[in-house]
Amino acid sequence: MCGIVGVVSRSPVNQLLYDALLLLQHRGQDAAGIVTQQERKFFMHKAKGMVRDVFRTRNMRSLPGNCGLGQVRYPTAGNAFSDEEAQPFYVNAPFGIVLVHNGNLTNAQALKVELFSANHRHINTESDSEVLLNVLAHEIEATTRGLPLSPQDVFAAVRKVHRRVRGSYAVIALIAGHGVLAFRDPHGIRPLCLGRSGDTWMLASESVALVGTTHLFERDVAPGEAVFIDLEGHLHAEQCADAPALNPCIFEYVYLARPDSVLDGISVYQARLNLGETLAKRVISTVPPNEIDVVIPIPESSRPSAAQLAQLLGLPYREGFVKNRYVGRTFIMPGQSVRKQSVRQKLNAIASEFKGRNVLLVDDSIVRGTTSREIVQMARDAGANKVYMASAAPPVRFPNVYGIDMPTPQELVAHNRTIEEVRQIIGCDALIYQDVDAMKKAIGSLNPAIKGFDASCFDGVYVTGDVTLEDIIRLNANRVTRDESREETSRLALPNHEDVA
Repeated sequence: MCGIVGVVSRSPVNQLLYDALLLLQHRGQDAAGIVTQQERKFFMHKAKGMVRDVFRTRNMRSLPGNCGLGQVRYPTAGNAFSDEEAQPFYVNAPFGIVLVHNGNLTNAQALKVELFSANHRHINTESDSEVLLNVLAHEIEATTRGLPLSPQDVFAAVRKVHRRVRGSYAVIALIAGHGVLAFRDPHGIRPLCLGRSGDTWMLASESVALVGTTHLFERDVAPGEAVFIDLEGHLHAEQCADAPALNPCIFEYVYLARPDSVLDGISVYQARLNLGETLAKRVISTVPPNEIDVVIPIPESSRPSAAQLAQLLGLPYREGFVKNRYVGRTFIMPGQSVRKQSVRQKLNAIASEFKGRNVLLVDDSIVRGTTSREIVQMARDAGANKVYMASAAPPVRFPNVYGIDMPTPQELVAHNRTIEEVRQIIGCDALIYQDVDAMKKAIGSLNPAIKGFDASCFDGVYVTGDVTLEDIIRLNANRVTRDESREETSRLALPNHEDVA
């Protein structure tokens, strides 16, 4: 999961890119980068850390130009603590191309071999985004063969990219002297939308980046579609996939996206309200409402679901936890030990809301169980009589290979366990999960045009159809090495929260 943005304008874009990245900060806290173009020259700054830490006044002054790209990175592939892995990525031929990517390629290793042996291209990092950039560069070069670049050439190259690349990818690329290209994988797994304000065009992962920078939301980029905006501000668009079918990642609505975003015609906030409504029915079948004194959300993504659930059950809704906003989202923190330690730094219980009460805690999802176990214990330490836990999402039982940091089955608390076994691990008095079909119906009802979702972490169905057990084993093997490195680095950085964000 990452946040990406691209801008074409008639005025300097460095501040606009910075502001958009701040609005997308929730999508990645590991690294940030911006590249701009002026007179066919690229100016780039990228580094580890959050947006406000990476970009200082001197950095912004060194980013001139009227078009550019930006990314906030949350690593799912590659070395999490290498500056080289930060995006944007750059190749000098053909034309000069820089690229930002949100997603994860499932055939990156095979492509890397192919690029070296057949296309004579060198990949210098472990990032699948660099692989994707080189595939795109090769196909543009093969299409133009030294001739001037036209929008049709760009679209022809993207068609070839779709045929070679597998997995999830929302991409924005800047081609020196020509314009900005954006395209989305044929399943539309990762979000990408388009907006405009006067002569300025913006492409971004979420609509909140458009609206928050006073751009009018135009539309979502369709699955398989390519959009090219030349430097004069003319927009060209074409469907480049053979059989596109919209299957957005359902976890975007459950947790990843900001509640004030609209993705593929679905309000994230309304989706979470709907999840609370269906979860209320599950709660009734497990714990009689008269045995619950208060409903308390676990900040922050679960608030809409918890509020809707409480209203439907006629129960008091209270804020029982105070969040320290200077600690990053624990789900996307590198390393299990850091994630566990950060929970108590991140949340503090208001004892008066727990003492002597039977509390129903509502979370958006339960992935590894570490956070849930710590929070249940916090509630008991604050004096709760009984602690019930409800998840607005179903059990996360399967690895995700499309860009969410849950690729190892052994990390998932619900993998190969019954709900009762998970309850015992978490330590709550009752555990209520959302139903998979109810989740899909609750969210899908908000846009009937969407016929399916990628819900692979819940149901084990991978929409790209190319994920095998061997792929998951290979991803897990790479993951072990990365996590060992992350754990050691995180222990060294622990005194400063922002160093491990």
